[in-house]
Amino acid sequence: MSAPSLSVPKTWDEITPEWMSAALAADFPGVAVDAVTVELRDDGTNRRARLGVTYQAGAGPATVFVKAADPAHKALIRLTSGMFHEPRLFTCGVDLPLEHPAVHTALIDEPDYDFVMVMEDLTARGADPRDGTRPYSVEQAATGVRGLARMHGRYWGERVLREPALGWLEPFLPWEGMQAAPLPAALERLGADAPAEVTSLTIEELIDSIWKPYIATLTTSPQTLLHGDPHIGNTYLLPNGEVGFLDWQVARRGNWSLDLGYFLQGALTGEDRRRSERDLLAEYRDSLGLPADELPGADEIWLRYRASVAHGLTLWLVTASAGEWQRTDVSVALAQRYSFAYADLDVSSALAEITG
Repeated sequence: MSAPSLSVPKTWDEITPEWMSAALAADFPGVAVDAVTVELRDDGTNRRARLGVTYQAGAGPATVFVKAADPAHKALIRLTSGMFHEPRLFTCGVDLPLEHPAVHTALIDEPDYDFVMVMEDLTARGADPRDGTRPYSVEQAATGVRGLARMHGRYWGERVLREPALGWLEPFLPWEGMQAAPLPAALERLGADAPAEVTSLTIEELIDSIWKPYIATLTTSPQTLLHGDPHIGNTYLLPNGEVGFLDWQVARRGNWSLDLGYFLQGALTGEDRRRSERDLLAEYRDSLGLPADELPGADEIWLRYRASVAHGLTLWLVTASAGEWQRTDVSVALAQRYSFAYADLDVSSALAEITG
């Protein structure tokens, strides 16, 4: 998967046929690329492009997806996620037993704080990327729950600490900077039916009394390998109904509840969540694959799941207030879902119990 002799390209023009031949060589031995063309660019906090590939010899993918650092957002990535977590995850050799994109090459340039990843183009498998405006059905979300459970169970407890290939993995800790968000702008966008428990919050209460206390529990309870950012916008649906997870830049170790709650509470409509969340939590527990003496109890799962709303609520209220990191319709849809979950699940009492 890795090609250590390659350098990290600084522009798309530096991805030459020779460079791409080497990048694909591990997964497609003997290929010789004839031409590389930029078919689509979609830059955000990272530079991203779909590249068309033709061949002189051998057979390889007709398109690949390339992700690289964007110099304009390096400071933001350093603050909130970490530049190298995703490429390290896909070069360290650990197994990820859930649906995710295949990575052909991942390169890191630490001195220049830069990276590049060459991945499969998921559209070739008919993948349907989702966002907050297009929630999953309960049955679709269940496949994501089972996938997260398989991964969490594989690295549960001491396993994540004993795995030599994950020695670089950092704990999930709070980051600074969100206190500057103009929260009233987001609260106004939630709508007239938004719960009073949310609309009465100040940014100080949101960060210091809700988010940070919850994040502190992630490393004082059983830990595992976390995706770290599995909101619905970092997922896709395959034609067979399986949900996959991409954008692993916030990979961390910490309590399983962050992944499970963040995914479920944003991936379902409020009605579907209320109707099915307890059954989906039972599916999660049944899919962990752990010995009986390591399985968390149903009551513990319910408690930590309730508390986990603190993360989704905070991140999407801050995102909705910023108005620039995501489309407004996407950020408001997710902020609304986490807001109703906050009221429905009595998050304040759950936080009090796990932090007390």
